[in-house]
Amino acid sequence: MQQQEGTTDRMQKLVSLCKRRGFVFPSSEIYGGVRSGYDYGPLGVELKRNLMSAWWRDMVHSRENVVGLDASIIMHPRVWEASGHLAGFADPLVDCLICKERFRADKAPKLEPGLAAPVTLGDKERARVAQEALAAKGIVVERQGKTLTGLTGDERGYCCPNCGSPLLSAERPFNLMLRSSLGPVDQIARIAQLLEAQETMPRGAELRALLDGAIKESAVYLRPETAQGMFVQFLNVLQTTAQKVPFGIAQMGKSFRNEITVEHFIFRSYEFEQMEMEFFCEPGTDDQWLTYWTEQRMSWWRRLANHPENFRLRAHEPAELAHYAKACYDVEFLYPWGWGELEGVANRTDYDLKKHSQVSGTNLTYFDQQAVDPETGKQGRRFTPYVIEPAAGATRGMLAFLLDAYHEEAVPDAKGEDALRVVLKLHPTLAPIKAAVLPLVKKDGMPEKARELVHQLFDTGINSTYDEQHAIGKRYRRHDEAGTPFCITVDGQTLQDGTVTVRDRDTMQQERVPSAEVVALVGERIR
Repeated sequence: MQQQEGTTDRMQKLVSLCKRRGFVFPSSEIYGGVRSGYDYGPLGVELKRNLMSAWWRDMVHSRENVVGLDASIIMHPRVWEASGHLAGFADPLVDCLICKERFRADKAPKLEPGLAAPVTLGDKERARVAQEALAAKGIVVERQGKTLTGLTGDERGYCCPNCGSPLLSAERPFNLMLRSSLGPVDQIARIAQLLEAQETMPRGAELRALLDGAIKESAVYLRPETAQGMFVQFLNVLQTTAQKVPFGIAQMGKSFRNEITVEHFIFRSYEFEQMEMEFFCEPGTDDQWLTYWTEQRMSWWRRLANHPENFRLRAHEPAELAHYAKACYDVEFLYPWGWGELEGVANRTDYDLKKHSQVSGTNLTYFDQQAVDPETGKQGRRFTPYVIEPAAGATRGMLAFLLDAYHEEAVPDAKGEDALRVVLKLHPTLAPIKAAVLPLVKKDGMPEKARELVHQLFDTGINSTYDEQHAIGKRYRRHDEAGTPFCITVDGQTLQDGTVTVRDRDTMQQERVPSAEVVALVGERIR
């Protein structure tokens, strides 16, 4: 991906294109929208489905030892107790005492203690109000326009990502699980009854414990990841298939996290889609399987990209590793703001199966009759499988491929003058529409011939569209922006000799081919 001037400008152009061409819309837009909520439009839903289908073909339909699963979004609350999400799935939450921004401490900009920390607010009036509020607390700062100076970093070593202030609240844990309730339980009525039954109004920790107990009776959670469903169903999958360790269970679907910080369009949001696989293997073989899956996953991302050099593999430092992980690698993409995670490939050891065995009381081990037990030297070995987990973000992947495909170039217009052409050079596997069939004019039998060709493409499973609106050049540009690999034009010559013009999106080269060969030609090229 050729980095263009101005990362903000690049993202703004892509976001504008996504809205203009129907890839992504702000959710509930007519009501003011929902922060970081997005709907995927006619082209966006196709692109996302194509991406996820390509992942499924590579991970499941191309392998004998990987099967699929579609687990419930709402699972038994004890699943999250066993996985550690209820107790430990939390981010350090901090409030800025000047601009009131709320953010994650571990993602905040770094600032060395003692260094100057200028604070920049939205306008001069906000800066004046902040200066007076600080003065009332005995903190003296200078003001120049909308910037306050005179503050320095503290021992925590970070500052507010919004205004740059080092004046921050204490860190407090914030659980990312989205909680709901299940069953005919009126939680408000239940809480009211409990409070009315108290002789004195409880406060502080006592009140919190009372409320937690009332809510817990019917509490359920929207899953923050798809992984746990595959661990919980390990035995059922094993017993209903002919699989033997090593084997994998794959799943795609929505996950939900009550993120403190949502950013960069669809990169980080409350609701997102994942593509995960849990690969169960014998302890002692896990290192080689981790190497195998990191290579496989890196190769997959690069195969679908225009600029494979903008995808890299990064090993986690020991301090980054999750408590259950032996090792982990991230597949990262060079977004306009820098490298960001697309997929993690982790060695989760036997942590998950052992925890679910312990909490549920179910034996989640595997017995291999052919293996030799290293402790006894006898035939037959029972063990808890280790797990290698490639876990990718479908929505992040969609954003990465949109950025990878976005291209601008100067091309001569009808008058021979340079004009800007915006084109999405999406891999044909991912392109929402594979071919657009365009009658040159809306008469003389051309629309009928074009529609006949569209239906022939439909019949072979090639997603196509019929487009007769506006001049032919304008239609070409519209489909360049939509990422359509081929435009097929039906014109006067078609009616005479049965040939049509096939235009290539990336090169803009055109060739005449018999209309009877178009379906086979397009099918071959998109594959």
